[in-house]
Amino acid sequence: MKFGLQINSFTWPGGAARIGPTLARVVRTADQVDFDSIWVMDHFFQIRGLGPPEAPMLEGMTALGYMAAHSEKARLGLMVGGIHYRNPALWIKATTTLDVLSGGRAWFGIGAAWNEEESRGLGFPMPPLGQRFEWLEETLQMAHAMWSGGSGSGESFDGRHITAARLLNSPQAISRPRVPIMIGGGGERKTLRLVAQYADACNVFGDGPRIAHKYAVLREHCERLGRPYEEIERSTLQTIDLESQSPDQVVERFGTLGEAGAQHLICSVRGVSDVAVLERIGAEILPQLR
Repeated sequence: MKFGLQINSFTWPGGAARIGPTLARVVRTADQVDFDSIWVMDHFFQIRGLGPPEAPMLEGMTALGYMAAHSEKARLGLMVGGIHYRNPALWIKATTTLDVLSGGRAWFGIGAAWNEEESRGLGFPMPPLGQRFEWLEETLQMAHAMWSGGSGSGESFDGRHITAARLLNSPQAISRPRVPIMIGGGGERKTLRLVAQYADACNVFGDGPRIAHKYAVLREHCERLGRPYEEIERSTLQTIDLESQSPDQVVERFGTLGEAGAQHLICSVRGVSDVAVLERIGAEILPQLR
């Protein structure tokens, strides 16, 4: 079983001037205690349930570049990128850059997005959901082409929404056979079908029975498309709060998720700016899960 850390809040002691040093300390510690992956959200306002919109939030790709410089082993990615926030070629080029500068440690996390409040607030055009899914699929097709080896396919791309004259990508990503692609969300008709067709990992939410159902739907899509189900890494986003649960209780809860089919547990951690919490997870939880 793999274990990831999602950093979803930057409301930390010391205000804006201390966000950089605190983030560096959190990332170094997570890397040292053997988290397999470290993620940030792709949001510009804080999201409901985690704080007010005005709470501090970093732009994700820039944050990942900083995190790459303060880590050595863990893979890095967005959990997950909002398709309409960046041009498709920029998505692929920025992720390639992260992969090159991190020594082959990038994830390409992507999804159809949902946060209309921040999109309208900052002026991002937000097409209807159906169009965003079409844009997402064309971006995935471009990613496969641009990560196909060499400097990319060099071919043009003519989709319904995207037209590109030359899919050049130099330098090429270090990850092989390409930067792994994770599609976030559990939509059973579209999202999980895209996972089966284009992705290397999915990310779904919920307890054991719920994620087991989502994985079963994914298996059906794989069978229909002729894709080996076991090629796709099954992840789930969860939380750890050591103020309300003991390490053994966390291990028991996560064990049920493993029995439901989860292979990569990605967790937000309450009090993550206190690196002693991460050190405790590394000492008392990760060894049992592995």
